[in-house]
Amino acid sequence: MKCKNCDDNLRTDYLYCPNCGGKVIRNRITIKNLWVDIMDRYFNLDNTFLKTFVHLFTKPESVIEGYIQGQRRKYLNPISYLGIAITLSGFIVFLMTKSVAEMDFDFLNTGATSSSQQKIMNFTLDYQALIFILYIPMMSVASWLCFEQKKYNFSERTIIFLYTLAHFSLFTFVPSLIVLLFAPSNYPGLSFLGILSMFVYSGYVIKRISLEKGIALAARLFLFFVILLVLYMAFFTIIPLIMFATGYIDIEDFRQIPS
Repeated sequence: MKCKNCDDNLRTDYLYCPNCGGKVIRNRITIKNLWVDIMDRYFNLDNTFLKTFVHLFTKPESVIEGYIQGQRRKYLNPISYLGIAITLSGFIVFLMTKSVAEMDFDFLNTGATSSSQQKIMNFTLDYQALIFILYIPMMSVASWLCFEQKKYNFSERTIIFLYTLAHFSLFTFVPSLIVLLFAPSNYPGLSFLGILSMFVYSGYVIKRISLEKGIALAARLFLFFVILLVLYMAFFTIIPLIMFATGYIDIEDFRQIPS
């Protein structure tokens, strides 16, 4: 028989191809073996996904710096990890679009809202994956001073925050899912807590990777958060300007309407 992945000759008792490492599939696809394959691929204790997920909590420096230094087999690579995160976040966005009418956009408690807020929310939902990915270079820029002693270049710092943001998205998936299913009106508040948790986890990753300690580390983390906050606010200021320039919203949309 031949391997279906690389066409190498195989013995009939092989479970895996010795040439490419591909699993030998003998059965037709059924719901049962498809489910077994999914569970084995993503949730097996020996699987790189589960190992990557756990170790990004306990020792993120091993996962991230291992990849930067050339380790490719022990943990899931950052692009695949991000792909899983974006796939799951797409499901969250789908639930948000179904529940957006129940969400309170009056963050300042003024008792009024505007159609511009709804349109901005719809815009961010439509381009959620792209906006999420754009956070990565922002964090890479903000972290310029954090890893000065290790001389990481921009691409290497991008890997650090690619793992960081993907992991943040994955560990907030279950809480987001529960809130959207049972209390969607509370999701804006959860989103605010999610942003705080992203900042906290990013600081934790920097602490584990950076060679700085004590006051020097605290100062660099402070600068990181200040720069990131400025970039974050600038980014979300640009979005309404783009929408206004393209005619997606107009002046009338900013008129306050009683809730």
